Amino acid sequence: MSVRLDHGSDELGEVHEINVTPFIDVMLVLLIIFMIAAPLATVDISVDLPSANAERAQRPDKPLFLTLKQDLSVALDNDAISRGTLAGALDRATAGDKQQRVFVRADKTVPYGELMSLMNDLRSAGYLHVALVGLEAEKVTP
Repeated sequence: MSVRLDHGSDELGEVHEINVTPFIDVMLVLLIIFMIAAPLATVDISVDLPSANAERAQRPDKPLFLTLKQDLSVALDNDAISRGTLAGALDRATAGDKQQRVFVRADKTVPYGELMSLMNDLRSAGYLHVALVGLEAEKVTP
């Protein structure tokens, strides 16, 4: 509770206004605590991911498949290409349409780093619409 000093009268009256400064201070301190604590809450855990049983998406009439084989060779549709000529081969296959979706298939024995390297090559070539292709798992009904 606070009082207002008024020199006009001898009586001190109550002020019915809330002092919000302490509330703002507390909120700023909490904000800083959460900003520091949030990145620390993530934990790196090795996980065996299950196969996906998502709904089947509509397949375009002529999909463009980019395949990463077990021996780390790359094929665009059915034609073998090298990593150095990936951007040119994609431009020829899509007629320069970088908005076309590229379906990436990789052998399950391919290391994750190699798949990410291929994805980085796609990004460098300007192809950002990428779909990963996998086997459909059986749906389990509870």
